[in-house]
Amino acid sequence: MLYGPPGCAKTMIAKAVATEVQHNFLAIKGSELITKYVGDSEHRIRDVFQQASAAKPCILFFDEFDSIGLSRSNQENGGLNVVTTLLNEMDGIEALKDVFIIAATNRPDVLDPALLRSGRFDVHIHMGLPNLKVRQSILGIHTKDWPLAQDVDLASVASKIDGYSGADIKGLCNEVVAFAKDEYLQSQLRVEVGMRHFNLAMEKFHSATLPEVVRGYERWRPGMSLAWA
Repeated sequence: MLYGPPGCAKTMIAKAVATEVQHNFLAIKGSELITKYVGDSEHRIRDVFQQASAAKPCILFFDEFDSIGLSRSNQENGGLNVVTTLLNEMDGIEALKDVFIIAATNRPDVLDPALLRSGRFDVHIHMGLPNLKVRQSILGIHTKDWPLAQDVDLASVASKIDGYSGADIKGLCNEVVAFAKDEYLQSQLRVEVGMRHFNLAMEKFHSATLPEVVRGYERWRPGMSLAWA
């Protein structure tokens, strides 16, 4: 199970694992399985596991896993049936072979304890915010096709955006483009993306991930609540 703040590449990591081992990849958003009709959510869950079995070797990836894995002590009967169905299907995976399950969630603390026990999601990987080197790499990916001015120093930019997630960095780059585009529209001259555009963007755009949220994820263990929640 992958957990951590939003925008920290949990889905991308799951896809990379499937590519690395050359398995089929079946991605499902937990929220897509939940409906208001009695028994329909359970039926959808069973269908997903059947699809995974038919596509083996397969990695079955549940995004927004807390949507279907919410603790049964906090749910009505419909939720109880959904989690029970999920547990039954997961236990049946052992006989299928070549079907591997990865889940991603921003709320590991609300999951049913039975899902986290040995033999189910017993490996918990914290996906934290990117460090300086990774932030610089992400900036490089988003700006690789840009007409960058000679004064652009991506290492300097990366050092100033500590606490940004990958999604935050993408948002920052979108702001940079917006400032450069505005300058072009005003001058009608070719505009290179320079440090002035990055500085303007950093003044306007800020990380959506609060420090206390980051610390909550770092401290979390099964059975604990997230301190900020």
